[in-house]
Amino acid sequence: MKQNKTLIYILVVLIGLIVINALSSRLYGRFDLTKDKRYTLSDTTEIIIDKIDAPLIIDVFLEGEFPSEFRLLQTEVKQIIEEFQLKTNNIKVNYINPIEEEATRERNIEELTRSGLEPYINTDNRTGKVTQEIIFPWAYALYKDQRVKIPLLKKSITQTLSEQINNSVQGLEYAFADAFSKLVNSKTKTIAVLKGNGELADLHIADFLKTAQSYYKIAPFTLDSVSNNPQGTLDKLKQYDLLVVAKPTQAFSEEEKLVLDQYTMRGGKSLWLTEAVIMDEDSLRNATNSSVSIMRDLNLNDFFFKYGVRVNPSLVKDLYSAPIMLAIGEGSQAQLQPIQWQYAPLAASNQNHPITKNLELVRFDFASPLDTLKNSVDKTILLQSSPKSKLEGVPTSISLSEVTKSPDENLYTSGPQTLAVLLEGEFTSVYDQRVLPFKVKNFQSKSVPTKMVVIADGDIIKNDVRRNRPLELGVDYRGFVYGNKEFLLNTVNYLLDDTGLINIRAKEVSVAYLNADKIKEERNIWQLLNIAMPLVLLGLFGFAFNYFRKKKYT
Repeated sequence: MKQNKTLIYILVVLIGLIVINALSSRLYGRFDLTKDKRYTLSDTTEIIIDKIDAPLIIDVFLEGEFPSEFRLLQTEVKQIIEEFQLKTNNIKVNYINPIEEEATRERNIEELTRSGLEPYINTDNRTGKVTQEIIFPWAYALYKDQRVKIPLLKKSITQTLSEQINNSVQGLEYAFADAFSKLVNSKTKTIAVLKGNGELADLHIADFLKTAQSYYKIAPFTLDSVSNNPQGTLDKLKQYDLLVVAKPTQAFSEEEKLVLDQYTMRGGKSLWLTEAVIMDEDSLRNATNSSVSIMRDLNLNDFFFKYGVRVNPSLVKDLYSAPIMLAIGEGSQAQLQPIQWQYAPLAASNQNHPITKNLELVRFDFASPLDTLKNSVDKTILLQSSPKSKLEGVPTSISLSEVTKSPDENLYTSGPQTLAVLLEGEFTSVYDQRVLPFKVKNFQSKSVPTKMVVIADGDIIKNDVRRNRPLELGVDYRGFVYGNKEFLLNTVNYLLDDTGLINIRAKEVSVAYLNADKIKEERNIWQLLNIAMPLVLLGLFGFAFNYFRKKKYT
């Protein structure tokens, strides 16, 4: 009888386990219990992943033995890819250590670097011995004969490695979703790049164009035909979703302004990178290393004034600024050295707006301050100089020799100056209740809801050129990366209502780090505890076990 009960008990347990396993396989689920929901993919990411209808191969080069900070990034990369793979079976991943094999190490480093995957050189001197490690925090995504690179590390000139890793962890979902979007989404929005009023040449905005072309269709557009066929020019311009005006240097006629105004009234978005002062670094590179800043009249004062913003004819000098390379010394003894240049403000971003949240500093060059005016249009300040700013009127003489003089900090009391502003809402036409330069079909005095961004410097979109080849936008001669390209791309995305990826970028992930100084101070204590404590506990257990055993059986 007892034996039968035992068999029945075992049988019930086996049947119960089978039922539980069957139910668990059908009711499988993952629960994100983290406070910041770091393992919960956004709706935008899931929509992009749902569009993957063929094998998508991810090659991750962040593989090998790394310092603790990079091990954290390595772990987070693997976990985010696992989340992607749970949504689709089409994502495959290869983890590759490009410097593992001694025979192919140099060749792999050269090939990856030539492909634009710059290595990170990690220097570690915490143990008293200086060591350097080459790390490739990059990945490739391949899909239907297309390939895009994925940066896994967000470099910063102002942050420690731990802070950079933290920002990189926050941006992992965006980095992968952005790459997937380039591969699977078709280009539907169109951008017109204005030409004909002395704007920057394509060679000087090539890196921005190349970046934006991954998402949108881009074409040049001129206003040359306005004088002969203004209505036809307006009709053509209306076919574009966004107009980019990069540092115009020639004044706009009233006919051209009316075309641009009516484009806005009909819902057209625009990105203006304009200046009120004639001065740039190239003007100073002459025999005297000096020049005079003068006012630039583009005949746009009433244009922007009506919309609610004013570009002031002065220059912003900032103690918190980027350096300029100058030859210091005489003759053959002269050496190029980086010297702080107060005419190149490093603008801080508005952390409360998706365009500029988690954004690196943006470098300006001879920027003019902006004023916002009261009207019905909503205005959001995107970028500002530091509180240690100073305004300089025009005309004034500017010389490169100024960099050798220490600035008087007592004069830099103008406070933060607005350098970029977002305008949103219903705009009133510049030509409302005015005589029109030409007759417009269905003239609109009030716009439909639309958006515009005005930036008081055209040089933030300008990439350097070396040997007639464009360099990467926002990267200086030292390899420091500013936020120019990221800011401009975010701005374009926002203006074109492509906010899904921007919202992913703004996701907050909190990463806790151990205190490095405390670790160094208490290292020996914790090592002793980790080694000795288990032995002590094991000895106490053995002693207690023998004591009670003898007491019970003796």
